[in-house]
Amino acid sequence: MIERLSLNSLKFFYYVARYESMTIAAERLFVTQGAVSKQLKSLEEMLGFALFIREARKLRLTQQGEILFDCCQQVFQQLDQCLLQLQQQTDIKKNLVLSCEPTIAMKWLIPRLAQFKQLYPEFEVSLLTAGGEVDFRAQNIDLALRRDDFDWGTAVYSEKIADEQMLYVKAKHEQSTGNQVFISKSRPQLWKQFKRHHQAQLKEMKAVSLEHFYLCIEACLAGLGTTVVSAYMVERELKYHLLQQVASGYADGSSYYLLSAQPFEEDVRKLLLRDWLRDEMQQSQLWLATLN
Repeated sequence: MIERLSLNSLKFFYYVARYESMTIAAERLFVTQGAVSKQLKSLEEMLGFALFIREARKLRLTQQGEILFDCCQQVFQQLDQCLLQLQQQTDIKKNLVLSCEPTIAMKWLIPRLAQFKQLYPEFEVSLLTAGGEVDFRAQNIDLALRRDDFDWGTAVYSEKIADEQMLYVKAKHEQSTGNQVFISKSRPQLWKQFKRHHQAQLKEMKAVSLEHFYLCIEACLAGLGTTVVSAYMVERELKYHLLQQVASGYADGSSYYLLSAQPFEEDVRKLLLRDWLRDEMQQSQLWLATLN
C-alpha cells in the first residue's frame, strides 16, 4: 500500500488533524484551502474510509483518523530529529566565524588557535577583528568576543568567559622609562581607574593617549614609557621576560563575554569554543596570579 501512498497527502492530513481546521492548515503550509481539501479527498479515497467527521465549525477525527494521526505524529517527529541531525553534521563542517577585539585577538587568541584546531579538526574558526556593537547578519559572523562595556540588548545570547585583569608594566631591561604612561583611547575610563588604584606611582607621571593597546604595548617594549594594559594581552611578553610588572594587577570591573544571535545549545561548535575559551582564560588567570 505504501507505494501508492502520497507522503504529501499525509502531511496535509497531519496539519489538518493537528489544528482541526483546513484554513489554518492551509496557512501553515502556504497553500490554498482548495489544495488541502483535494489532498484529503485523495487520501480518503485511496484508504477507502473517512478520516474526518465534518461538523459545522471544525473537523473531528474518526476512529481510523485518530489512529493514523498518532502514527503520523511519531513518524514526522522522527523525521524532524533525523533532519536536524543531518543539518548539524553539515553545519559542523562549515567555518565558525568569530569576531574579536583586535589586540586581544592578536596577542592572546591567535597564538592559541592552533591548539583549538588540534582538539577539534572537524571545523575551522575564521577570525575577524572588530570591537563594540555587533550586527551578526550584516557582518556575517557567528560569535563575538566582547567586553561588557556596552549594552548588546536582550535579543543577543551571552556567556561570560572571564573577568578582565589590568596590569601596569614596563620594558624588562629599561632602567628609566621616563614619566610617560601610554593609555589606549579605546577605553575612555582607563586613566581614571588606573589613578584610583596606583596613586603612589603617579606623582610624576603623565598620560599619553594612543589609538590602540597594541601601540601602547609596542611603545612600552621600545622603552618609551610604561603602559596600563589587559594582562591577557601581555602574557607572552611577561613569560618571555620582555615586560615586567611595575605594580600589582587589578580587576577593572569589566568582563569578557561570548555573544551569539542564536542560543548556544543549537550549535555544538559554539559550545565547544565557549568552553575552550573559558578554560584557556582560566589558565591565563592562574599563571598571572603567580606574578603577584
